[in-house]
Amino acid sequence: MSDVISSLISTVAGILGPHGPATAAAAHSYAPADFSVHFFLQLAAIVLACRVVGWLGQKVGQPQVVGEMVAGVILGPSLLGLLFPHFQGMLFPKETKNVLYVGAQLGVGLYMFMVGTSFQADHFKAKAKSAMSVSFAGIAAPFLIAAIITPFLLKVPGLFAPTISQGAATLFMGACIALTAFPMLARIINERGLAKTSLGTLSLTAGAFDDAVSWCVLAVVLATFGGGPGVAVLAIGGGLAWVAFVTILGPKILAPLGRMVEREGQMSTSVLAMIILAFCVSAFLMDAVGIHAIFGGFILGVVMPRGLLVQELKKKVEPIAVVLLLPMFFTYSGLNTRMDMVNSAELLLIALGVLAASVLAKWGACYVAARFSGENHHTAMGIGALMNSRGLMELIIINIGLQKGIIGPTLFSMLVLMAIVTTVMASPLFEVAYGRKARETGELDAIDGTIAKAA
Repeated sequence: MSDVISSLISTVAGILGPHGPATAAAAHSYAPADFSVHFFLQLAAIVLACRVVGWLGQKVGQPQVVGEMVAGVILGPSLLGLLFPHFQGMLFPKETKNVLYVGAQLGVGLYMFMVGTSFQADHFKAKAKSAMSVSFAGIAAPFLIAAIITPFLLKVPGLFAPTISQGAATLFMGACIALTAFPMLARIINERGLAKTSLGTLSLTAGAFDDAVSWCVLAVVLATFGGGPGVAVLAIGGGLAWVAFVTILGPKILAPLGRMVEREGQMSTSVLAMIILAFCVSAFLMDAVGIHAIFGGFILGVVMPRGLLVQELKKKVEPIAVVLLLPMFFTYSGLNTRMDMVNSAELLLIALGVLAASVLAKWGACYVAARFSGENHHTAMGIGALMNSRGLMELIIINIGLQKGIIGPTLFSMLVLMAIVTTVMASPLFEVAYGRKARETGELDAIDGTIAKAA
């Protein structure tokens, strides 16, 4: 009996260990079943952490997404790995990170697809001139700031790849600072009833354009960093070609699906399968040309037939994407974040300097541009507060930078900190700068519980 108990204890203790072929060359490799058992345990831990931390965030007026970003860092080496390194290593062994990465990409791609279904194209027509002014400021100022600070960052070992040129490093930093948390921006604007206000139209249009420019710049950086000019040509040319195809022919191709759902009064599994197929193709093409899968999902969502079809999609797809899949992305980012690497006064000052420069370049520049475009002080301050939030988009682009070897773990951690802080700032600064005043005048309705879900 004692042998049975000992064997049982040994078996349970080894559940999270590798069970690969018992050969000298692969005695410690992971078998398919090992990836499976880790994946489900990781998913349970991720969902639990994100819901708990997200709930705590809502108690202090933060959107759910902010809590999930923080939860991702908590599960990584910055906290869990620091306090319980052995347990964290067993829960998230490096061999399983690729599986988590794929799930993370599916989650963020589906989420951006759903954001696209809520997007209204008339935003771009309402105040195009003013929006372009804000957008230009939101691009020009970050790249100017990046040109100033990058030479200093290059002198610090480990922040950038040793072989990167100053020009490529400057472009990458400019793209990181110029990004706006477009998914969060869209949700806040729609849920607070700002879709038809000056703030809503300006922010949505400028945010979308700024992010598109940042991704094109990233393609250029990847090309100059070693991929060759073909990388940039394929990314920009292929991306524009696919966007043109989807926006011109997509509505006509997808219209029958909308009519089918309206006729049947609900979305059948066959229609859902065709939509998921279209999403996968669009995400694949944008990923393959070097932009990112999320833009494939987003542009497809923009052209989806409105009405009952979108309502059914929100019921069937959005809960799984938001609750189950998207948190995997935040955790994957958190696993790459090493706050303990910012372990000196010099590195801490650099991190704070990058944060201050990012806020000045985005919020300050967008505020000034909005004022010159004729917006009042409160509206301009609100636009600046929303445009300054980096959120999900920042995590995506810096993950690519880390994977491609453009930046090191230390700079990655600094930029994660910048993304979290600027995202946390968005809601309270928006309230102080614009929300309270707008509610007093009746321009903005009272906040309800739905804003707590903004992502």
